[in-house]
Amino acid sequence: MLLLAHAMGRSREWIVAHPGTTILKEEAHAFLSHCDRRRMGEPIAYIIGSAGFYGREFLVSEHVLIPRPETEHLIDEALAFIRGPMRVLDVGTGSGAIACTLAAQSPATVDATDISPEAIAVADENARRLRVGDRIRFLHGDLVEPVRSNRYDVVIANLPYVPTADLPKCPDPTSFEPRAALDGGPDGLLLYRRLLPELPPLLNEPSMILFECAPPKFEALLDLTRQYFPDFVIEGGRDYAGLPRYIKVLSKRPAELYAGAAASESARSQVTRRDPPN
Repeated sequence: MLLLAHAMGRSREWIVAHPGTTILKEEAHAFLSHCDRRRMGEPIAYIIGSAGFYGREFLVSEHVLIPRPETEHLIDEALAFIRGPMRVLDVGTGSGAIACTLAAQSPATVDATDISPEAIAVADENARRLRVGDRIRFLHGDLVEPVRSNRYDVVIANLPYVPTADLPKCPDPTSFEPRAALDGGPDGLLLYRRLLPELPPLLNEPSMILFECAPPKFEALLDLTRQYFPDFVIEGGRDYAGLPRYIKVLSKRPAELYAGAAASESARSQVTRRDPPN
């Protein structure tokens, strides 16, 4: 249905409401081409050029990772923490899904970095389309290199965390995604190992750091985080499947940070999401 809707330039709802419509010849060719690509394993998001995340549609291409529903938990945590015009750093922004969502859902200003100039171009276009470009700076560079002189209230990093030996192969849909967005080195933690010692000088007080990782690497990343932030409160979070998925680092005790717990819960209740299509 998604492929047919894209080939016809219609919504899925329109197709359901017009079952007797005759498809044009060029639309049929486009649809069959889409089906051939999908049969080879290519993700639907790349074929139609977009993916849903936190209730918004984001442009994607073969240069960026497709936004995952699991990453929405990072948005929830960040939105509960952000108060007023805080400064956020999104390391390894990819499509800009995290940066654009936080700029759209909060008064924060966001700096977002990525080593891929093609990814920066996609993220910048998403910010323009979603009309949040005035509060986001997309910076080309490795990890925090472009922002070493700045300080932030929230740092979010969803870095490559797949061990090199475990990188998917065709026809696995994930194999179509850029290797640079997947390959986390021999143990899946290479980039996090490089990032962690760079973060302390960038943090305001109070501050929050959020990392996403693969469930099998959760404990290892948790131990690594404790080494660099021994005096911080470090907690783990689970994804929709109940698997350990992300790490939250707080510079103060939760009771101090979330004194306005009722206000935070109210903010969460105002957020609407729509899961992306399979």
